[in-house]
Amino acid sequence: MYRAVTRQIEVTVEPNFMPERSSVDRREYFWSYKIVIVNSGPETVQLRTRHWIITDATGRRQEVRGEGVVGEQPVLAPGERFEYTSGVPLPTASGFMTGSYQMVTEAGERFEIDVPTFSLDSPSPDGKRVLN
Repeated sequence: MYRAVTRQIEVTVEPNFMPERSSVDRREYFWSYKIVIVNSGPETVQLRTRHWIITDATGRRQEVRGEGVVGEQPVLAPGERFEYTSGVPLPTASGFMTGSYQMVTEAGERFEIDVPTFSLDSPSPDGKRVLN
């Protein structure tokens, strides 16, 4: 698990390679990732936008920006958490992602929180699951 804390807001990420959605022959590799956001701070905040930087094993970068996450712009009161699962395809058997969320307080203050950089690794270099 990967973890980052910004302004008492914790973001954890748990990536998972999905061999059933991947194909070595077509050079398609797919991961799901579960994100949990916990507001341990004193203010109610809302997640407004996301910014991802996705890098494959060849160094090719893709940037993704958009409103909210999975169609939502969750509001987190102190002590509340929000979790969601999403996914990412890559043309290589490994890579990594990093990013940030733009948050806003009830008073209208906007600030960024970090999403930890996390590794996307398949079970073996060719993307095939290693069997024991």
